[in-house]
Amino acid sequence: MLFELTLRRHQDGGAVHSPIDGIRILALLPGRWRKDLRQATGDIVIRVQTDEDLTSTEVRAEVKAVLTNPEISHWELVACHTLSVGRGPRLGYWVTARRHGQRPQWN
Repeated sequence: MLFELTLRRHQDGGAVHSPIDGIRILALLPGRWRKDLRQATGDIVIRVQTDEDLTSTEVRAEVKAVLTNPEISHWELVACHTLSVGRGPRLGYWVTARRHGQRPQWN
């Protein structure tokens, strides 16, 4: 299953937003999950893929347990969305990466 987690600082968590917090949270999440940090400034958005058949409630419980760590306890889980993993027709746009300064082929 693929899940997208959105975490936000508590109101009393201070004003400093550090990308290091996102990396700390990644490190503390279960090692059996494949993780991808999508956004690290402002809200933290992490995608996790589990090989197990977990529900979003079970994933929320594990993430909330991780957030009890004093280093990152100023963060809270605000959303846990289940994403589809290649089932059914693909919708949306294809995105490809380019190297910096590389021009598109039509230029």
